[in-house]
Amino acid sequence: MFSDSAIPRETIQAYLETHYQVHGSTPTWLEIGQYNTTLAALHAAHRVTSSAFITACNPFSEPLDASSNAHRQKALAEDIGQLGARSIDGIGQHPSNAWPGEPSFLVLGLSLDKAKALGVKHGQNAIVFCGEDAVPRLILLR
Repeated sequence: MFSDSAIPRETIQAYLETHYQVHGSTPTWLEIGQYNTTLAALHAAHRVTSSAFITACNPFSEPLDASSNAHRQKALAEDIGQLGARSIDGIGQHPSNAWPGEPSFLVLGLSLDKAKALGVKHGQNAIVFCGEDAVPRLILLR
């Protein structure tokens, strides 16, 4: 399925297993390939047909210190604001490995192309994109 990617297979597998937690007034966990009723309700409430779960932390899965990641997240938040998009804080956390959770944003109303561009700009291997069907999908960027 992802055989033509430059990303190591074990890294892709970890992304597929990660729980993408959305905070805010209607918290939920996004799981790749699983329909999410709360996400569908968020899309309807905000009158959008898509969203993306994006982080700027640990570019290309290379660990950075907390201060560097916080600075990167601030830059991502500014880019989201410049797009005029609304976002909800979240965190991506694998359920069983030792990789620390990564602060993230669920960005509402973002097209796939804009979501990919943000991920690439912020040095990410992948993003999670959710279309009209409210099913999160892993989108590899390399």
